[in-house]
Amino acid sequence: MENDALKIRVQELLPTANFLEGSDAGQWPTVQVAPGDWPELALQLRNIDDLLFDYLFCLTCIDWMTHLTMVYHLSSTRYRHNLVVKSNVDRGNPEIKTVSDIWRTAEFHEREVYEMFGVRFTDHPDLRLLILPDGWEGKNPLRKDFEDPINMIKL
Repeated sequence: MENDALKIRVQELLPTANFLEGSDAGQWPTVQVAPGDWPELALQLRNIDDLLFDYLFCLTCIDWMTHLTMVYHLSSTRYRHNLVVKSNVDRGNPEIKTVSDIWRTAEFHEREVYEMFGVRFTDHPDLRLLILPDGWEGKNPLRKDFEDPINMIKL
């Protein structure tokens, strides 16, 4: 599916979806959605025959100091089209529903974002530290306000 047709199709599924343009968009169609709209849209993107986004190949987070943005990179192995989905979450209480029940690869990506940025993924089957040792719970070293007194890192 060509990018313009893909945008129209996603807009049909979620009229409130906002496609980013210019430097905010990147090389693939990039859509901004509300956290509450993400679970249903994710399910549709995965299961609707003409979309079939069956591969979540990247899931990460960006700290803007005022809010956090979840970023999901999706691909269809059948149709070879790509889509980026972004969703802003509250920095003080970052929470969004897991998509690990839709794309299994999200399980580990979400654990990494949980430990590095503090985003809680509701209904996640095993939300615990992935990389950092015990004692690092809640420290979130990739947040911009993280301070490391041992290595004197201050952003």
